[in-house]
Amino acid sequence: MYPTQPIDPFGATNHRYSSGVNRKSRNSPATARRPHRAAFAVLATVTAVLGIAACSGTSSSQVKSSDSGPGPAESSTSTETTLPARDPVLGNGETVTIAFGGDASFENLDSALAGDTSSLLSAIAPVMNEADLGVANLEAALTTGGSPSPKAFNFRVPPSALDALSAGGVQVISQANNHGMDYGQDGFAETLQIDATSAEDHGVDVIGVGANVDEAYAPVIKEVNGQQIAIFAASDVFDSNLETSWTATDTNPGLASARQGERLDRLVQGIAEVRDSVDTVIVYLHMGVEKDTCPTERQVALSDTLHDNGADLVIGTHAHRLQGAGFRDGRFVAYGLGNFVFKGPSAESRKSAVLRVDVTGRRVDGYEWVPATLSNNVPVPLTGASAESALAELDQRRECANLESEPPAAVPESPTANPESTDAAGIDSADQAAG
Repeated sequence: MYPTQPIDPFGATNHRYSSGVNRKSRNSPATARRPHRAAFAVLATVTAVLGIAACSGTSSSQVKSSDSGPGPAESSTSTETTLPARDPVLGNGETVTIAFGGDASFENLDSALAGDTSSLLSAIAPVMNEADLGVANLEAALTTGGSPSPKAFNFRVPPSALDALSAGGVQVISQANNHGMDYGQDGFAETLQIDATSAEDHGVDVIGVGANVDEAYAPVIKEVNGQQIAIFAASDVFDSNLETSWTATDTNPGLASARQGERLDRLVQGIAEVRDSVDTVIVYLHMGVEKDTCPTERQVALSDTLHDNGADLVIGTHAHRLQGAGFRDGRFVAYGLGNFVFKGPSAESRKSAVLRVDVTGRRVDGYEWVPATLSNNVPVPLTGASAESALAELDQRRECANLESEPPAAVPESPTANPESTDAAGIDSADQAAG
């Protein structure tokens, strides 16, 4: 129903599935706030205050994002202003375009990371920068120290990898994956130090990891075009011998986990705590089985559970293969984004793409794939017949995933999250790969 439109001005051919909302240029900077430590513990209280403010049509400086900058405290009576009522589905009515890249390990790019990283991702940067916000998965330990974990493959990158991703149009990075702690707790301690100032030092927010469970499961909340976008990250993939030591708890630094039971419940709880105070909720999830091009039953059930509990978009990585994206029961899911900055030993592993999604609050207006290929381990957009062939294959993978290409006519009302419902989601961990 939706025609192929070569709308990308940088020469990349793409498919556009849309309800008629025009793409906005990246004309307003995204600002971020991330609840940390005690701040996340009081998020439910903040949510309640925001709900009251929305009903009364007023907003107080006491409920500002942390990005409002330093300054003297002001009383609520002197700063109250009347704001337009926000629609529970559309927010302020502004459309936000989000670009998603897949797995980035920077394998065999040590020399490039040791030099000027500003041009390393220059080929794909225009594609990412055409969106308002860019997200990707850093599939490596962010450290120069530590000791390799007892597993088949260990990846690590220096902080300059964050600079490369930032220059490539990425503002939010997940480290919730089966390589995020590849260099042990010593290496992870350095990761947390880098992450603490990553926004200021490198221009990116890192999510999905933390010194404790609250930090690991905390979302980053980006204000884009006046819309509040919450992005969570978690991993459903762990090596069996490392899962316990890598999972964040009250006392253990580690990753946010989406494994069945109390860990998935914790992710659902986080969604519930922000659902009424933000316009869009995204879960960026490491899931699936390596080399599969169609989603497993577990991927489908897990995505359904997150949608049922308030997520608007569920975006997957891990398979190192492009998998289907589209609408399932009116909700948007992308099961696998493939490789973004990765060693590609086979033709299939070198197939890459950027997924761009238009959202207006909870409503997904449309999406498009911009196909690419990995050249010297970095993505380069395809053009002409090569791009058309890649897009046709992505359509086949959408059909393999039993997804629809068209956006829904209406968005269901926001559900009340029920963590206990996650146990009834039909999720079976038997098909989970830890590669």
